[in-house]
This record gives sequence, C-alpha cells and structure tokens, in this order.
Amino acid sequence: MILVTGGTGFVGRALIRQLVAYGHEVRTLIRPSSITPNLPKGVAVEVAVSSLNDERGLRAALRGVDMVYHLASAEHQGAHANILEVDARGTYNLSQAAAELKVRRFFYLSHLGADRSSYFPLFKVKGIAEEHIRQSGLQYTIFRSALLYGPEDHFTTAFAKILNLFPLAALPRDGQVLIQPFWIEDLVTCLLWSIDNPDTINRTLDVGGAEYFPLRQTIEIIQQTLGIRRWLFSLGLPYLRTMTVMAESFMPSFPFSTFWVDYFAYNRTCAVDSVSRLFGFLPARFSYRLDYLKGVNWNRIARQTLFKRIRKN
Repeated sequence: MILVTGGTGFVGRALIRQLVAYGHEVRTLIRPSSITPNLPKGVAVEVAVSSLNDERGLRAALRGVDMVYHLASAEHQGAHANILEVDARGTYNLSQAAAELKVRRFFYLSHLGADRSSYFPLFKVKGIAEEHIRQSGLQYTIFRSALLYGPEDHFTTAFAKILNLFPLAALPRDGQVLIQPFWIEDLVTCLLWSIDNPDTINRTLDVGGAEYFPLRQTIEIIQQTLGIRRWLFSLGLPYLRTMTVMAESFMPSFPFSTFWVDYFAYNRTCAVDSVSRLFGFLPARFSYRLDYLKGVNWNRIARQTLFKRIRKN
C-alpha cells in the first residue's frame, strides 16, 4: 500500500492516476474539510481523513503502508497559508510516525533552492522539512523540483487567467530571472521510477526541464499560445509583494501569493541534464506541451474563480 499526501493537489492527482495505472494500491490522506475533495475521477483510491498534526489519525492512515509520497503543502493557500504548521511540523509528524511504523520508503517533493538558512520563508521551511526527513531514520528520496507546469497547474493556467483579465502584468527584475519549466508527467515518471531504483535511496535529487528561460520569455510563449499580447513591465520585489497582498485581499482566489513572488526572486535552475542523467529520458520541451491552454475561455474562468468567495471549513 502507498500513502500519498496532498492527493487532491496538482501533483497528487497526476501521481495517483499513474500509481493506480501501474497496479499499485493507493491511499490518500486528506485534511478534514466540509468541501468535497478534488480527487482524480475514475480512479480507485482509498481515503484517510486526518490533519498532519493528528498523531492518532496519521498512525491510522499509515496502517499497512509500505511507501509514502509526501506532497502536501500549504504554499498555494496564499494569505491563508500556515507553512510552518503544515510543511515543517506536519512533515516532522508524518516522518516520525512513518519511521515508528517501519515504512520502507519515504518520498518528499521539495523546491530547487530549499535551504533552512534561506532568506525566503517558503524555501527556509522546505529546508527544515527536508532535515526532519533525513534525521528520521527512514530510507528517503527528496526531489527538489523546478517550476512545474501542466493542466490545472499553478503557473501557466494562473498566468492565462491574469493575462486575459488585465491588460498588463508585472514581472520582478525585468523578467530576467531564469526558470526551468518541468512537465508534470515527467516529474511523475521520476517519482514512479524511483521506487525500483536503489541509486535514489537516501539522496536529494535536483530535477528540472531540459531548457532555461527568462521569466519574460516564458510569459511571451504563454501569450503566443493564447493568441494575446499584453504589456509586461518590471516592478521591484517589495512593491510586487505589496501588490500581491492587496490583490489577495480583494480577490480571495488570486492565483499568485507572496511565496510565488519569492520563487521569482532569483534563478531557480539545476543542470539541464539532471533528469536524463538520473532517469534516462529527456524531459518535454516547454513550448510543445501547452496545448491544454488553447480553446479555453480564460477570461470567463478568471472572473468565475478570482472573485469567488472562499468557503470556510
């Protein structure tokens, strides 16, 4: 049995679909909520309901589990996020419970740039979470991933909404920060193939796409795919953070948060041959995998989602 935390998220849904397709028994951990969980449709998966800070609930969820994929994070909750509680303490609780129950493998999804001494809160917390896992005694594999994209992501579809709703978009540092877009299915392949790859045990792996792009060029590629043209201008990080906080207060479902502003504060890249060297395949090219953005009324979707009220649990 494999336990997946964050199974209702962008990565979790894609991973669960592939795990089940490969014949694995999967259980996903979801937090208590009055909102219907967004589980992958048509996929046979068990559900355990518990927060990452409920010791008894975690033990029940881990019963009979051989491997854990820990994907849960609060980073996309924006102004409502408590990354210290979820990402740091939650990871500590889960890794300790998994170690006590003799879980064989523990996989964790982190970010390029994760470091407990980082100036940026999210990357600092991710670094702390990584340390909890390393010190747990579990056989672990930590994936520090580049920026992910794919259907229902938090990157390309978020920009599609913003670019369709507003005539301009602000970019930090003139959009010259380098990013390395990584196709979601390529990440899932790395996660799956690591199960039977002993070379990944007790290692921290940097993974990303096969190309670097300045952020500005990336947004221009997205605009070209959408068939629109917007004015892109540079804005200092402190001002962009302030603008993002204000946007979140007016639009509860605003797709970007201050954590995302921090992500674009400096280059987030790794070796372009990281995946081919570690797993033997070449990641998809960014411009070849954006068809899911076409033929969609992003303006309507943006108005429906950005201004909807957040339901409280």
